[in-house]
Amino acid sequence: MPDLLLELFSEEIPARMQAQAADALKKLVTDALVERGLLYEGAKAFVTPRRLALAVHGLPGRQADQREEKKGPRVGAPEQAVAGFLKSAGLASLDQATIQSDPKKGDFYVAVVEKPGRATTEVVAEIVPDIIRKFPWPKSMRWGSGTLRWVRPLHSIVATFGAEGDEPEVVHFSVDGIEASNVTRGHRFMAPEPFTVKRLDDWMAKLEAAKVVADRDRRKEIILNDAKDLALAAGLELVEDEGLLDEVCGLVEWPVVLMGSFEARFLDIPDEVIRATIRANQKCFVLKDPKTGRLANRFILISNLVASDGGKAIVAGNERVIRARLSDAKFFWDTDRLNGLASRMPKFQSITFHEKLGSQAERIERIVRLAKELAPKVGAPVALAEEAALVAKADLLTEVVGEFPELQGLMGRYYAQGENLPAEVAAACEEHYKPQGPNDRVPTAPVSVAVALADKIDTLVGFWAIDEKPTGSKDPYALRRAALGVIRIVLENELRVRLLRVLPIPFALIMNRLRAEKVKEKYTVVENLRAQFFSDEVLNVLMAEAKRDDSIEAVRKFIEENGDIVFSNAVDLISFFADRLKVYLRDRGARHDLVDAVFALEGQDDLLLVVRRVEALAGFLATEDGRNLLAGYRRAVNILRIEEKKDGRAFAGPTVAALLKEPAEEHLAAAIDDVKARVSKAVAAEDFEAAMTALSDLRQPVDAFFDAVTVNDADPALRENRLKLLDEIRAATRGIADFDRIEG
Repeated sequence: MPDLLLELFSEEIPARMQAQAADALKKLVTDALVERGLLYEGAKAFVTPRRLALAVHGLPGRQADQREEKKGPRVGAPEQAVAGFLKSAGLASLDQATIQSDPKKGDFYVAVVEKPGRATTEVVAEIVPDIIRKFPWPKSMRWGSGTLRWVRPLHSIVATFGAEGDEPEVVHFSVDGIEASNVTRGHRFMAPEPFTVKRLDDWMAKLEAAKVVADRDRRKEIILNDAKDLALAAGLELVEDEGLLDEVCGLVEWPVVLMGSFEARFLDIPDEVIRATIRANQKCFVLKDPKTGRLANRFILISNLVASDGGKAIVAGNERVIRARLSDAKFFWDTDRLNGLASRMPKFQSITFHEKLGSQAERIERIVRLAKELAPKVGAPVALAEEAALVAKADLLTEVVGEFPELQGLMGRYYAQGENLPAEVAAACEEHYKPQGPNDRVPTAPVSVAVALADKIDTLVGFWAIDEKPTGSKDPYALRRAALGVIRIVLENELRVRLLRVLPIPFALIMNRLRAEKVKEKYTVVENLRAQFFSDEVLNVLMAEAKRDDSIEAVRKFIEENGDIVFSNAVDLISFFADRLKVYLRDRGARHDLVDAVFALEGQDDLLLVVRRVEALAGFLATEDGRNLLAGYRRAVNILRIEEKKDGRAFAGPTVAALLKEPAEEHLAAAIDDVKARVSKAVAAEDFEAAMTALSDLRQPVDAFFDAVTVNDADPALRENRLKLLDEIRAATRGIADFDRIEG
């Protein structure tokens, strides 16, 4: 079957856009072909800095013929309806239609419309120009006098179609004056002359001869293998970097790997700074000395041509630029170390964190306070947690982090170590940002844990208090990531943190601040009208009210006076944690409905205990006893709901012992009392397996009750007592979870 080859040849496509563009071209073209009935066997997209290409294999030579029956109006219908039918079916008269009979609807006209399939080349010539004009580049441009928008000026289009062994035909179409042909070009400098191509294998072979490696994955393989070989020959190891490999692959069509060097004096700079400098400025790889584990004063660069001098001039040019950039980095590093981290703290007072949440200095004060509160709960010394929280953000104002923001935290650790601060403080400077993603490690050192939790909780509480919560797919302040970070820190360190005992203080701090800011706004208005309306005495009262007191006593007083709203905000945030916890556990194979069932109980703010309870519940429901008890529970609840709706009232236990007439209901009532006590004792001891074992003992009495007892007895008193007994089943299970929320 024939194959289609399409190549769009242009000026250099930005590396960051190439992979996405190749996927988009493949999807747009193949979707359009399938939509028009042209099924294919396979398709592959290619991209280099100067070309975007697609090969589609196994296409039919033309569309299949189509035959369609169009039902028309009844025989004898008004002329207007008949005329509309003839027009839509493309018929000249009713003589070209047939009449069919329907026993119920009578006789009606039917038109058989036969539409011959078009040649595939015609279809391609129709769809490709439209795809090119509407191609979804993140950024595009116009050039010359044309109207086409493309990522960079488009020079030529290759479009051929044909079966293997045949001479393929050119698919003729034009886009903004650019005619499709079978002519392309090779490497800009080493093989700039045009040449003709036929199909995919011919195109790739001729491009290779013209110094272009069309396959992106193969270019990456060449770069990686040659770089490793060159490093090995020098007795060094390549520091692999997948992101950089993707980028440099998009910068070259004919990769040539070269090695350069820089002065050993620059090795006094931290390895991460050297790597960031070389990576950001010259897109080069760094090398490591396997004997020391530190970077060597060598680097790997990727050229786009084979130079006549073996690449000496290219290497020298890169060395010159890298030397200058490393000189800057060394200056930043040396300058940053002249003054201690603490000396930078006053500058945070003039930097706004958020217009409603105050300055960075205010935020740091909140983090310090919260870290001190959390320290005993996570086993960290309070004094070290306080010191770490105070300086953890200081490196944000350093020259190195200003140049390379991705090094925040890490540089804080280096600077803290240079000042001989406690090792725990230095570690917390780096680790309090972690985890920054689902695959990032979590901090385990107690001081780092305290500061990391304080940092993330302050972020969540702050934006919750000003109602800047995530909506749909929008989460501009990365609150979902912050909540997941808290969850992972707590669970992976097996921490016992009661959120309802932690969240009120930061909520009160921020809400107290928001209240004071509103008072200050009033004061500003009053001050502007001082001479006209208000006495000094009134102004002094307002001034006193506007002064914010962040002492712990004032915060506790604020909580006492505004407890309802503080608690409401805290509970709302905990429900957000529950949603994130469901996502976290679901990714690990747990059931989200069990998380719902546990969180539905009051006071479930200990994330570690929630997970342990969910795990125990999942294990219980996987047993025969668990499944049968759940079935019995649902039967009981369904009966209760029906009867409560019928009577317009709730039936809540306890039961009246004197009205328990049948042995089965007496046995069930006794079993419920016993199970309630055992579950309560086991839950208090956090022994959830024992609680589930106790719950399993309800299975047999529940089954026996439904087998032997009629709930809706003719005697109203017996009926009511038995309905209350069903409610007691529900109450017994509520010691573990809300079984109403369990699915399946």
